[in-house]
Amino acid sequence: MATLADQTIAALRSGHDSLAALVAGLSPDDLTRPSAASEWQVSQVLSHLGSGAEIGLAGLTAALTDAPGPDGDFNRKVWARWDAMAPAEHAAGFLEANQRLVEAYEALDASTRAELRINLGFLPEPVDVATAARFRLSEFALHRWDVEVAFDPAATVAPEAVALLLAQIALMLAWTARTDELGGRQATLALRLSEPDASYGLRLAERVELTDVPEAPDGELEAPAEAWLRLTVGRLGPRYTPESVRVTGPVSLDDLRKLFPGF
Repeated sequence: MATLADQTIAALRSGHDSLAALVAGLSPDDLTRPSAASEWQVSQVLSHLGSGAEIGLAGLTAALTDAPGPDGDFNRKVWARWDAMAPAEHAAGFLEANQRLVEAYEALDASTRAELRINLGFLPEPVDVATAARFRLSEFALHRWDVEVAFDPAATVAPEAVALLLAQIALMLAWTARTDELGGRQATLALRLSEPDASYGLRLAERVELTDVPEAPDGELEAPAEAWLRLTVGRLGPRYTPESVRVTGPVSLDDLRKLFPGF
């Protein structure tokens, strides 16, 4: 049976192959087109993904060799080098750097996937391969969407990524939500998701969190799981909102968009 690490690495591979096929056919004008990431052109999203892949590979390599992981100075030098590249270099560099990272994950045998611990630098302690790969998948899948939707307004986050990232949303809400946007209002919504099906409570207060489904909710949010994922990271603008998204109760969909401004 495929482990969580296996599934996540497979999603990184399929995501890379799909985005690489798109990037390989982009023209110079395509690379400077606005992406869905605020204030970034398509090439700048690819630069972010490429530099992240390079830093991620350095961390994975350090874990495998029992060496110190990349520090802030290493990261800043990587970012500076990528920032200095031209758009075409961003595209070519992304294709190479992300391929290397995915191949490095794929090369891990079963015992290494289960036992290796990787220092990501921003967490209090090293994490297992599944967790490290899922952090990368979260970054990759959403920024892949930022690129793809620039050419196809109907683009969605890949289903295999959505299924793996749903569990991570609960960990993000406390620090991504801007509760001051609610103006002191509090509510608990029943959250009904589809594809895959799931139900929760969404408590909106000084802290935003997922709960069990409330017996008497103040309202309800119905959405495809993919749309819910994008809502929580500021990527569910009116142009990109499926017709099946529905909000009832004391807060509106626009309120929720303000609550989750994204990054």
